[in-house]
Amino acid sequence: MSAEARRKVTAGQYLLIDADDTLWENNIYFERAIANFISFLNHHEFTPDQVREALYDVERENIRRHGYGIDSFALALVRCFEHLSVEPLTPALHDTIRGFAYAIAEHPMEILPDVPETLADLAKRHRLILVTKGNITEQSGKVERSGLKEYFTAVEVVAEKDAATYTGVVEKYGLPRESTWMIGNSPKSDINPALEAGLHAVFVPHHNTWMLERDDLRPEIGDGRLLQVESFGRLREVF
Repeated sequence: MSAEARRKVTAGQYLLIDADDTLWENNIYFERAIANFISFLNHHEFTPDQVREALYDVERENIRRHGYGIDSFALALVRCFEHLSVEPLTPALHDTIRGFAYAIAEHPMEILPDVPETLADLAKRHRLILVTKGNITEQSGKVERSGLKEYFTAVEVVAEKDAATYTGVVEKYGLPRESTWMIGNSPKSDINPALEAGLHAVFVPHHNTWMLERDDLRPEIGDGRLLQVESFGRLREVF
């Protein structure tokens, strides 16, 4: 933790908190599905890394068209198979490939270390709002199953996290920017756009952040403070 992060922030802050890979594991399940897909494809010309890069390209386009969520991911796997395989996509292959994606939904919620007790502690002194992006049905279901909803005064499921989204959240709840923080693991969705919107941000790294969420931290794009902590539990030392 940096020296700046050790300076405890005064009570009464507004903490916008990310969900996937900040409060609970998420990307590891998608990574397992991708590994199963690559093994099943067993491409004879492309390496596993090349197949993965091809899938990322398909995902980027698919997200623009269909948004986030398991349905969108399943469609990306199918389209990647169609693009790379010399074998025609039969109904049986289609079902198998989609099954790699839908197996993700069968995993129980895996809350990250120290999350419940940290949220309980922070909620005593600050106002907590959960801000997560993705399919509203999927994300709302995960919030309910997590057992963490009680710590938040509101839950926002948004289609995308950009500066305009954070500005909208601030305006909706009447939050003062000088005491509003975005906390999360994604430079691309949690940290940089929040700073751009004039908020403060706390980066909580995750060992397996989704490739499409990785980016360089850009503290220069806003006037807010950017802090980094080693783990979610260390937030109790900041707030």
